[in-house]
Amino acid sequence: MSLSPEDLDRHRRHILLKEIGGPGVAKLRAASVSIIGAGALGGPAALYLAAAGVGHIELWDDDRVERSNLQRQIQFTEADTGAAKAVQLASRIHALDPAIRVDIQNERFAEGAAPAGNLLIDATDNFETRFLLNRLAHASGRYLVSGAASGWTGQVSVFASGRIAEAPCYACWVPEMPPTAEGCDEVGVVGAITGMTGSAMALEAVKLITGAGDPLIGRILLIDGMRAEMRTARLRKDSQCPVCSI
Repeated sequence: MSLSPEDLDRHRRHILLKEIGGPGVAKLRAASVSIIGAGALGGPAALYLAAAGVGHIELWDDDRVERSNLQRQIQFTEADTGAAKAVQLASRIHALDPAIRVDIQNERFAEGAAPAGNLLIDATDNFETRFLLNRLAHASGRYLVSGAASGWTGQVSVFASGRIAEAPCYACWVPEMPPTAEGCDEVGVVGAITGMTGSAMALEAVKLITGAGDPLIGRILLIDGMRAEMRTARLRKDSQCPVCSI
């Protein structure tokens, strides 16, 4: 894909990076990404991917903006209260780059859903959808960038079991819903930690699309906002995993 003069001007800072360059920007323009969740994680992830020039972004979310969202979902404003999150996020993406194709799925992601993106981003807040996305990513051979944030902490990983035989999937790490799992409306979270997590998810997606760097495949990034620390831990494939080892 050739780059227009506008693309060359817009993405010059990426073009100057030898790990991305013009070919990487062209790959981003040709990429298709499905982001499931348009809230605290999906918002920053979507905006950074749009700014990076991803050519096709699909947004899945059936929720509407509430005032309590504004503490962390900074893609929205007071004027957006009551509006569909996916619709408002799409408008922010188009404000950044009108050339990006944005498809809106203003519905809850459920069994039978068929995301169009070649890369899947799990920016949801419930384990049922995470498990569903993991199965779908494995079965369809797509990368899955997964993130979560709660309290003062965030975590990001890339699951690639459908593409790399020895790579673990999400179920290798979390085989079932934790007994102490709480809904997002039952726990507090520092707004900035969701921004850090969502940005890290976008970074992993850019690396996967362009081939730059070392993605978090078989590793998880742990962000501790309270202690201002970040570290990575290894994730191992479960030989008995019901998703990726059958």
